[in-house]
Amino acid sequence: MKEVEAFKSGLHEGRKVVVSGGTSGIGNAIARGFAEAGASVIATGSSEARLTAAKASASERLTFGLLDVRDNAAVTAFFGGLDQLDVLVNCQGVARPDAEWDEETFLDVMDINLSSAMRLSRAAYPLLKASKGAIINIASMLSYLADETVPAYTASKTGIVGLTRALAHKYGRDGVRVNAIAPGYHRTDMTRGLWSVPESEAVISQRSALKRWGTTTDLVGPALFLSSPAAEFVTGITLPVDGGYHVG
Repeated sequence: MKEVEAFKSGLHEGRKVVVSGGTSGIGNAIARGFAEAGASVIATGSSEARLTAAKASASERLTFGLLDVRDNAAVTAFFGGLDQLDVLVNCQGVARPDAEWDEETFLDVMDINLSSAMRLSRAAYPLLKASKGAIINIASMLSYLADETVPAYTASKTGIVGLTRALAHKYGRDGVRVNAIAPGYHRTDMTRGLWSVPESEAVISQRSALKRWGTTTDLVGPALFLSSPAAEFVTGITLPVDGGYHVG
């Protein structure tokens, strides 16, 4: 059974994967996970500093490139330069606490977190149609909850859930599956201000059903699964990977 074969070594052997926002944090963990599963991965980022640091871990299967996901021409050119694509992971994302109540900042965060997922998906679609590939969008537990300090982040991650459903139905007729993963509290640079403080670290851990924070590698398995033959009839869903936090 191909569903059982999917879990053997070399799960993604010979496949081409693009992970936007893949130079650090969750995106970088997912990019490395696909590479270890046999895929050829391009991880992109818009920060020169993070790109330089990430290139130190480049390998034959994992390369890094600069891409501003807000630049439609750059996105179109990037995907136009590829000859194959099997999986697109839209992991780009920023949060700017309190500053997001400013309209310009709000719109910029919405563009990076939500509009760019549409932009990249549309540009990648012809290649994914040819390969019967998959798209994975990264949502958030704030797709279900609220944080008044980050209105744009909350709105954009809620929007990712709806966009995922719409893309799943639009692209499904051509065999392209679209799903999302909603991380919870994971130890990344974005959440450092919380997990580095014992009091807040403990409060969040206790609300989790598993009584701990997530790690970036906790997101790797779900991403590999959703883009594998084992999930061939799974599309349009958002999978929470938060240790039970948002239902606590």
